[in-house]
Amino acid sequence: MLFKFKSQAASDLIMLEPDARHLLHIMLGDDPVKGVIQADTLALSIAALELAVKEDEVLRKRSEMSGPSVQAEENESPAARNGFHLSQRAAPMLKLLKRSLVEKADVVWGV
Repeated sequence: MLFKFKSQAASDLIMLEPDARHLLHIMLGDDPVKGVIQADTLALSIAALELAVKEDEVLRKRSEMSGPSVQAEENESPAARNGFHLSQRAAPMLKLLKRSLVEKADVVWGV
C-alpha cells in the first residue's frame, strides 16, 4: 500500500506503507491511515522527527564502534536492518513539513 502526503505548499510525497507508518509513529505517536497535521502543530512534528534522526545516528555510531549486537538489531526498524538510515527516509518528509510550516499549510495524507 502507498501513502500519499499532500500540502498546498509542496509537491505530493508518496511513500511505501512501512516507511510512512514508521514516520507517522515518530511524529504523532500513532499511525492512522488518513489524517492531517495542522499548520500550527508542524513545528512539533518536525522536532520529533529531527530528534529521532539524531538518536538513530548516535545509535548507529555506537554500534559501529562496538560491533553489532542482538539487542540493537531487535530494536531497529525493518528499514534500518536492510541498510537504510532513518535520515534517508525522513529527509523528504522533513522537507515537506518545513516548507508547509513556512507557508502555514496543513499536511494531509491517505492511501
